[in-house]
Amino acid sequence: MGTLQAQYAPSMYIGLWTRLDRFERDDLTRALENRQVVQGTLMRATIHLVSASDYWPIAVGIRGGRRELWLKASHRQREGMTEKRMAAAARTLRKRIAAGPMRRSEIHELLGENSIVTNGVNMWLDLVRIPPSGTWERRRADLYASADDWLGPSKATADEGIELLVKRYLGGFGPAPLADIVNWMGVPPAHVTRVLDRLKLRRFADKGGEELIDLPRASLPDPDTPAPVRLLPTWDASLLVHARRTGIVPEEHRSRVFSAKTPQSVGTFLVDGRVAGTWTYEKGKLKTAPFGRLDAAIRRELREEAERLADLHA
Repeated sequence: MGTLQAQYAPSMYIGLWTRLDRFERDDLTRALENRQVVQGTLMRATIHLVSASDYWPIAVGIRGGRRELWLKASHRQREGMTEKRMAAAARTLRKRIAAGPMRRSEIHELLGENSIVTNGVNMWLDLVRIPPSGTWERRRADLYASADDWLGPSKATADEGIELLVKRYLGGFGPAPLADIVNWMGVPPAHVTRVLDRLKLRRFADKGGEELIDLPRASLPDPDTPAPVRLLPTWDASLLVHARRTGIVPEEHRSRVFSAKTPQSVGTFLVDGRVAGTWTYEKGKLKTAPFGRLDAAIRRELREEAERLADLHA
């Protein structure tokens, strides 16, 4: 899985439901409330759900790279965004948020700046989104706490964080080229390459001769291994561009999954490990729309999965 994208709160519930046996909605809500898992703006400046133990290594690992890329953006340079200015905004926010969680609107009002500062300050002060916001029942994740206050201070180093992220990515999507790992992390390549030499990795070559790396002793299932029907939510990382070489989205159907109107993707279902159609939940029912003809056994399996997901919604 790598980590779980969480821009839309129900997607992370469905993303876990489709991967875990006997998962219930309250399981995740309780884990958020108990601080076993946490939502933070992490890779590619995107909201992710991670375990509490993974949060700090990841946040520290990508911090320098995120700041570097953020400050280099031309429109931010035009706005006069500098390391000094953002560090000052972070100090102001740190002093106030120590008194208790804050809404995004309150942060914006406190900093008295344009939205660029509000959006970027989390790179200079680690913030997490906390319940009851960002849950199935209250989907807008707009209540923030300092990660130091919510989880305790970090002892992680940047290299430890990058090493963990390499392992997380390869665990979900390996074998993979270095470029895909860097794309997923959203940091300059140099931040990753300096760590790779410390890791014991397997190395392969794809059909075009490009090097692929993977974890040692990672399983490589037989290509004929059966893959059951699965329903995926919007934003599921397995559909995104950094995992494109997995072949999970047939290129002839990509425009039906992603478009200018649906950059977050649509709900999809997998048949034999590949996207074979879409789904929607409307008026208490989950409707599926296959891209092509399905045999009777697959239709039955899809119907059973759809009923289970409808139960999760209900």
